[in-house]
Amino acid sequence: MKDVGYGNAYIHTDDFHFHPKDKTLISAHLAFSFFALFVGTLAGVLQGLQRTGFIDLPGAIGYYQLLTIHGVYLALVFTTFFIVGFLYSGMAKTLNGTLQPVSRKVGWAGYWLMALGSVLALISILNNNASVLYTFYAPLAASPWFYVALALLIIGSWFSAWTVFHNYWRWRKENRQEVSPLFAFMSVSTMILWIIATLGVVVEVVVLLVPWAFGWVDKINVELSRTLFWYFGHPLVYFWLLPAYIWYVNIPHIIKGKIFSDALPRLTFILFILYSIPVGFHHQLMEPGISPFWKFLQVVLTMIVVIPSLMTIFSLFAAFELSGRSLGSKKRFGWIRKLPWKDVRFVAPALGMLLFIPAGAGGIINASYQMNQVVHNTLWVTGHFHLTLAASVLLTFFAISYWLVPLLARRALTRLANILGIVQAAVWSAGILLMGGSMHIVGLLGEPRRTAFTTYNDHPIVQTWEPYRVLMGTGSILLYISIVLFLAIVVYLWLFAPKTERAIEYPIGVVNEKAQKPPLILERWSLWISLTLVLILIAYAYPVVEMLAKNAPGSVPIRSW
Repeated sequence: MKDVGYGNAYIHTDDFHFHPKDKTLISAHLAFSFFALFVGTLAGVLQGLQRTGFIDLPGAIGYYQLLTIHGVYLALVFTTFFIVGFLYSGMAKTLNGTLQPVSRKVGWAGYWLMALGSVLALISILNNNASVLYTFYAPLAASPWFYVALALLIIGSWFSAWTVFHNYWRWRKENRQEVSPLFAFMSVSTMILWIIATLGVVVEVVVLLVPWAFGWVDKINVELSRTLFWYFGHPLVYFWLLPAYIWYVNIPHIIKGKIFSDALPRLTFILFILYSIPVGFHHQLMEPGISPFWKFLQVVLTMIVVIPSLMTIFSLFAAFELSGRSLGSKKRFGWIRKLPWKDVRFVAPALGMLLFIPAGAGGIINASYQMNQVVHNTLWVTGHFHLTLAASVLLTFFAISYWLVPLLARRALTRLANILGIVQAAVWSAGILLMGGSMHIVGLLGEPRRTAFTTYNDHPIVQTWEPYRVLMGTGSILLYISIVLFLAIVVYLWLFAPKTERAIEYPIGVVNEKAQKPPLILERWSLWISLTLVLILIAYAYPVVEMLAKNAPGSVPIRSW
């Protein structure tokens, strides 16, 4: 084994490398995700600067066009491609060193369906036929081909999920009495959550939106459309977070520690499956058509989701402290200094963990019925959304890229790339704090979300928003600079960094020898899926039947742009 190191941030090389066909499949997903990241961020900075009065957009492109590209390409396209590529890499590493040939072919089918859907969606938006934002429920109506594109994206991701499941099932068939590798368990959990969650949005798109947009039916049930979207829209957040929560596996290795517990992270992921899906009504607390009882029930379930997040914090900080103690720390908090603060693979997700604290607190406020009335339609919600996705999730994805790209390219993470990566993560964190923090404050002052720049005829209240608009615009500029730097580092690591004799290691942590073996019941997926479906039926069956029974007049397609 050979060390390529700088200070305390060593990168050990070993003889693991991907099968060439696996490497091509994983690389294709990452490359498309980076393309989507650039497109979504470019649209984001332009709409952000227009939203805060920094620039005036040319007449050829509209604010809501940019806002739709920003949301669709970052929240849906970038995350889906990146997560699928990342999960493929971990499955290949932990399950026999390669993907199964048949599942690899299915993975490629999923890739091309997702890519086709993503391109078609972008064309529809650029043609100004789909400025409906990423929350694309009725009554705003896009081109029917935009909805077809979204269906292709989701159905393609189901092919990708099958690839994950198939490799796991093949391993379990050969190792019936063994506990599966933790990464593989987490990957299966993530894709189970994704499949169950996307069932709602597929029904919305295929059954409601496509016939309505093509003119095959005159009107649409708006409330049902919104409910089906938010059935998907909230667990979508956990589809982003669960791959980031693979902190459990990667971070202990990077800090030269061990995984604190093998059972606790498995239970955490199961709890996310159980409780993150039947909670969409907390996005609809201000809608009068849903009974208060069902809103209350889903708010209670939402609060339960806090528990697995707290379990994650406990487990990770236990691993941090045990690692620091093993490296010689004796003082109460001396272990903090022993952590690898010069290694971007640790620094970036550590910043994400810190920023997740205010992000999670904001989520609790959003899900509280009384407080939601204050912040519901304000920039507070947008600030919470960005702290969750753009901070915790993206900072972790940056860190993953800084070791996964060199591994795929068989190149070294050089001292220069590491230092620039730390700078990039710091600039990103500063930008999101400026922008997201200002959104929270100005939201409390009453500035609405989903609106282009306006002074509201110089109303006195708007004058109190101006300083925070400046901070939001400045933050968006820092975020764009950070993304450009990140993509430049990725290109360098992919094409120009020094070649290594052996591939950079894939950071998979070793479980603490004192940890108990997880019970096999945690891998009885039929049990956990059945319990999830029962919770979903309890939370949604009666309200949805009531929506159908009301025989609402419905809405014709509306185009406001």
